[in-house]
Amino acid sequence: MTDMSKDGSSTPSRRRQRFPEISTRAWEHPADRSALVALRRLSGFDDVLRKLAGLVSERSVRLMFLATAVKTSERQFPELHAMVRDAAYVLDLDRVPDLYVTQDPTVNAMCIGMESPIIVLTSGLVDLLDEEELRAVVGHEVGHAMSGHAVYRTMLLILTNIAARIAWLPLGSLAIMGVITALKEWFRKAELSCDRAGLLAGQDLQASMRGLMKLAGGHDLAEMNVDAFLEQAEEYDRAGDLRDGVLKLLQVLPQTHPFAVVRVAKLKKWAESDEYRSILAGAYPRRGDDPDASVGAQWKAAADSYSQSVKESKDPLMGLLRDVAGGVGTVGGRLRDTFAAAGRASGGTNGGSNGSSNEGNGSGPAE
Repeated sequence: MTDMSKDGSSTPSRRRQRFPEISTRAWEHPADRSALVALRRLSGFDDVLRKLAGLVSERSVRLMFLATAVKTSERQFPELHAMVRDAAYVLDLDRVPDLYVTQDPTVNAMCIGMESPIIVLTSGLVDLLDEEELRAVVGHEVGHAMSGHAVYRTMLLILTNIAARIAWLPLGSLAIMGVITALKEWFRKAELSCDRAGLLAGQDLQASMRGLMKLAGGHDLAEMNVDAFLEQAEEYDRAGDLRDGVLKLLQVLPQTHPFAVVRVAKLKKWAESDEYRSILAGAYPRRGDDPDASVGAQWKAAADSYSQSVKESKDPLMGLLRDVAGGVGTVGGRLRDTFAAAGRASGGTNGGSNGSSNEGNGSGPAE
């Protein structure tokens, strides 16, 4: 809920920190942010983007929702209407996106549009979540609007569709799969970004985590437990052997969203970080500094983020990647030690001179 001040602006009814002039870089995942900063700094990029936008009838989409969904206002879904104004106030967004509720039992929310993004919530989602959980979702979608995700997603989808038309060319389908895979990887990181935006808007970690848990298990909250769900996330991370690691990778590649247990674990970790505490204390990047953001620094931050994820993961496949990332010397050393041990075992049976010879031959290629 929000209260209206004399000047017509909305203010949160529950005391929360507001973030004047906050840059979207404050909540964007490093892999998401690096791509966005690079795109925004391309000369003439916005002009090209507007031309591409002409291939999609945004007016048609807006008119369709205006005709088939319910547009929130003080008279229709007033609490949801207050929530989107509340999120815009907390995150310091001047132009509040229109919010629609559409009759659809599927649990979903989206931010769509190029010039003026709109937010759409399904009735299934509205029925599933309580007020504070919905506040986090609305903040999540406002984060998409502010980061420009709707714009860049639309552009990339257009380019992907165009590229799909030439998939008949030699190796065309492989190239398209590479584009789509990279696109979905960015989508997943953008979702992690906006989970953070939702937390900043609502500033209720338990509500944010409950909402994500309900996406996995439904409305019966009495039968679920956030702590147990986090333990489930830990179990998923460390589960199985290399075969399970490969299966998890294959399962996530087609997804546009990270799995619910992963999102909960990632959000909790960020909420406990110095970065989040600094933002709440008022130490966050400002929009005025966005033009000076270094592309190189953002790419380095993205690389560091992926490296840290591999380092901290308990997944067996990620463990193998750590071994590979350790360098040829590390892997080679392990192979050398293995062959050396085998040589010594052989030498114990056949004689010392043969063992020494085998060990030397075994260690050469491993280096």
